[in-house]
Amino acid sequence: MKRILYILLTAATISSGLASCEAIEDRESLPAVTLTPETLEYSVTQDATNKNIVILKSEDPTVIPYWKYVDAAGNELGHSNKSSDQVTLPFAGKYTIYFTAYTRGGSVEAAPTVVDIAENDDTYFKDPKWEMLTNGVDGKTWVLDFVDPIGWAGLDYPYNPTGSDYWNWFPDYASNSWVMPNKNWGEMYFDLNGNYNTSVTQTAIANNNQTTKTGTYTFDIANNKLVFNGGVEMLYGGDYYGDCSNWYSVKLVEITKTSLRLAVVRDQSRTGEGVCLIVFHYKPKS
Repeated sequence: MKRILYILLTAATISSGLASCEAIEDRESLPAVTLTPETLEYSVTQDATNKNIVILKSEDPTVIPYWKYVDAAGNELGHSNKSSDQVTLPFAGKYTIYFTAYTRGGSVEAAPTVVDIAENDDTYFKDPKWEMLTNGVDGKTWVLDFVDPIGWAGLDYPYNPTGSDYWNWFPDYASNSWVMPNKNWGEMYFDLNGNYNTSVTQTAIANNNQTTKTGTYTFDIANNKLVFNGGVEMLYGGDYYGDCSNWYSVKLVEITKTSLRLAVVRDQSRTGEGVCLIVFHYKPKS
């Protein structure tokens, strides 16, 4: 029986706004080699012209590489399974890079590599969407906007208007308040104060008790994704939690200084309702 290696990619390799298990390679097809941490062939170097860029290279074609990088507090910032990759670390501080080589006989983990970033790279945050989301170092808090708090859309919405699954329905909340009670569901906070800091306070449906989780986030502007790390999940309203399997890797539908829409995938195929996006609308907290 063939054995296929599956690796969970939560930050660096995410498709359609969802974390996914990707079949990397048939492990049985790899050469039968015996490796030790001392014989692994890889390198972790800082770019010569920009020390905030770290270059990762696996130099052994007989292994499947897997990289993980964390900050000084142990927060996971991302993963990669590429033989050659680079990571931008815009904040000053110490970071640890972990390298694991998967072989036919199992896996071998190298000794961690510590990278010291001396200065912040402010140019990394030049896209105005960073300021819209976080208000920079000072931080920004978002709450559900009950003028228009929720909607449903096709999986292509809104970035592929010619796609077969492009559609949307944002209900008139005044006439459809049954979809979500108007109450304090909690808040989401983001800042860039030395790290990608986030916290989410969520109100329970039944008893209104609130819980707060803190962690980090990944804001992938190019691919319209926002990923919560460290057990944090997106703020939502209503009784929708069980409808979606993933509340930490979400789709960015819209962002302005005063409006934020995030979407999760709702899969009700078994009930005949199909698959769609649930789109939640937020506004800055007063």
